[in-house]
This record gives sequence, C-alpha cells and structure tokens, in this order.
Amino acid sequence: MMLERALLLGGTSRWSRELEAILKPRFAVEVHPLDEGELLNTSRELGKSIQRFNPGVVFTVIPASRQQTMTLLKAAGRAATNIPIIVVLKTCEPDQFVELLENGASDFVTSPLRVSEVLPRALKLIRPTASSSKASPLNGSHFGIKKVIGESPVFLDQLRKIPMIAKCEANVLIAGETGTGKELYARAIHYGSSREGRPFMPINCGAIPAELVENELFGHERGAFTSAATLQTGLIEEANGGTLFLDEVDCLPVFAQVKLLRFLQEKEYRPLGSSKIRRADVRIIAASNLNLEEAVANGKVRQDLYYRLNIVSLILPPLRERREDIPLLARHFLARFASELDKDVCDFSSEALQLLMVHHWPGNVRELEHVIERAVVLCEGSVLQPHDLVSPAGRSGAQQSLREAKAKEIARFERDYIQGLLSACKGNITRAAQVAQKNRRAFWQLIQKHQIDVARFKTSIS
Repeated sequence: MMLERALLLGGTSRWSRELEAILKPRFAVEVHPLDEGELLNTSRELGKSIQRFNPGVVFTVIPASRQQTMTLLKAAGRAATNIPIIVVLKTCEPDQFVELLENGASDFVTSPLRVSEVLPRALKLIRPTASSSKASPLNGSHFGIKKVIGESPVFLDQLRKIPMIAKCEANVLIAGETGTGKELYARAIHYGSSREGRPFMPINCGAIPAELVENELFGHERGAFTSAATLQTGLIEEANGGTLFLDEVDCLPVFAQVKLLRFLQEKEYRPLGSSKIRRADVRIIAASNLNLEEAVANGKVRQDLYYRLNIVSLILPPLRERREDIPLLARHFLARFASELDKDVCDFSSEALQLLMVHHWPGNVRELEHVIERAVVLCEGSVLQPHDLVSPAGRSGAQQSLREAKAKEIARFERDYIQGLLSACKGNITRAAQVAQKNRRAFWQLIQKHQIDVARFKTSIS
C-alpha cells in the first residue's frame, strides 16, 4: 500500500508525538520543528520542506496564543498553496473556528487526539470525491446555498459562514425559532461539502417515541427483541459517508444522548442485539428551537453532549428581526406557487406588502410561505390584495383596516422590545431607558401603557 505524505509543522510538543504516532500507519510523516522565534521565518523554511517532501496534507500544532496561531496559519497557507491544512489545538470556540477557516485552515482537531477523528479527516481532504472535485464548493446543484434567500445584515452574517463550515468536518449546532429554516441551512452545509454525493438524512427527534429512538439511530439485529423478525439498518448506517441532521435534538431521551455521545466521540456504535462494534463516517448537524444552555441547566440535555455538538454554531434570526427580507421572500414564494398552481398572479399591492411588513410572524418564514400559498390559491386577480392575506391565526385585511393592523403590530413590537430590554437590564428602568435612547419618564410611560410588571424582571434574575 502506497503511503500518503503528511507534513507535521511544530514537532516538539506531546501533541506532536501523539499525532505522529496516529499518522504513521497510513502516512509517510515528516516533522518540521518550530519554536516561537521561528514564526516570522516559517513561510520560507516551510516552502523548502514542501517542495522537497511534496505532502498531501499539512498538520500544524499551534502555539498557545491566538495571535501566534493566526500568524503561523497564514505562514503555512502562503507556503502550502492548494494543500489542505489541519490545525491541532486544545479547544476551539465557535468564533475562533470561523477565524481559523478565514485564515486558511481546511479543518481542525482538538485534544484528546483520536485515530477515528484524525485519519478520516486527513484522508477525506487528500482524496475528495469525484463529485466534489468537479463542482464548486457551493454550487447549489442539488439543494445548496442558492435556496437560502435574504439580504439583511443579520441574515448575511450567518449565511457567509456556510462555505467555511461546509468545507470542514466539525459538528454543527443550529439554533433558531420554529420556521426559521434550520433544515435549509443544514442542507446547504451538506451539499456545499465534500459529502454532497453521499446521503443527507434528516430526522425529527421529537417525532420518534422514546422507546424507538435507539432502534432508529443504530438499527437492530434479527431477534434483538420479540418483533425483530429481520435485520434493520439504522439511520447512522444509512448516512455513512454523509450527514445526519438531528432536528429537535433536545427531545432525545437521556439514555439515547449517552449512546449518541459515544458515537460522536469514537465514530463507533452497536446495533440492538449485536455483539459487534460498527463504525460509520457521519457528520452530525443538530438543531433546536430551545436555548440549549438552559436545557443543560434544567437537566434536559447532557452537558457533555451539548459541548460535543456545539463545536460550530449558527443562530438563525427570526423573520421579525429581518423585515427587509420579507418582500424578497414573499415574491419568491409568490412566483413559486403561481407557477406550481398555474395562476396568473404576479405581484402584491402596496397595501398588501405593507401588511406583510408589519405582521409579527410568530411562525417565521414557514408561516409566510403558507400565507402566500393560500393567497395564491384563493386570489381572483393578478395582484394580491390585503384581504387575500390570511394568517394561520385567522387575522386578515378583511377583518381589520390597514391602520388597525399596523397599530397592533407596532404595539406588539413595543411590548416585546421593552420586555427584552428590562430582562437584559435586570429590571433597571434607568439603564433600559438609556439603551432605548429615551428619557426615563417617557420610557416609564411606555411601561405603563403596555401594563408591564417590572418587578418580575428583577426577581426572575436575582
């Protein structure tokens, strides 16, 4: 068997020795020692090593400081053009991960170093699949980033992370309210990665009875239990080589969280009724509409599982925080449903569009999609009017005037905004008024107008 070549930059630490031992069975390894005084000369010296050794992958065991990390990484990137770079470090916060990718890293691994993590990541970067080598990183050919629509800054801030996240192998945790498009983002990450030719397997953890979760994930052998007449493969095996999307991951029972944690750590699992350990190369993307830190504090989610899943995080903004995207999304859905339903509906009246803009959208993008679909079905003209737009809650322009609808939404926004400020300021009215850039008296009048109990914000956080 012909060995791949790996260059190990920074070969004096314990991690370097561990990494070298992991790589040697499958790689010809050359070590390039490094100390802090050599950082400025790294690019020139490393270039000589690369030209002579011609590695397929470069590992960098980084110094302790963040600044040194980025200096070393940039130097390695300049020298190792078009060669994947894997960073080895003790821990990695989500913001640091994005910074690593922006500075040229292809992937990273953290301690403790495991064969099951290091080797698959290195080999996958060296030998990309045929489909990924022919396509651009995010071509959207199946279901990629082109399906994710929006132009607001808060939306683009999360969207721009997708190409960087897609090209690595780290687990991802997507947070956001119901209807914000978490699965859409997960698919964009999968189809923008080297795994795009392999399965994307979504599973709603909240829809599976607790007693069947383990069987769904890991499968079972014939005879594992009374009704197990045949062998059944689990979702992890079916997703081998691809991505498993765990929606509503907070709904997993604790015993299933323990088994999932084992798989995340070792890439190993055991089907029900089997005595053999199996392995699978699966990337995990998890999602939840809850605050998982609170779920950990309440004992609903294991802390170690949370940390394993939350290596990289995306926080999707609700639609009410990206209102400038509403016309763009609405027209996208209008064009789609008009085509699907063969209806001659081409636009919104200005009143209808304004009604969409002031609605609170508790169901987010999914609610907007359903509202537009219903409007297209029932519309009798070529332009959608306010009376065509009925929300799932039954509010429509026919039941109230535009002025009434707008006033209600403004009142709702004021109330939510003030309550959010009071919560963040622990019930301190003066501080909340300063943040809102209003004088204390005017802010107090708004509190009274919306009948907000300030005391509950003081006691709930004390």
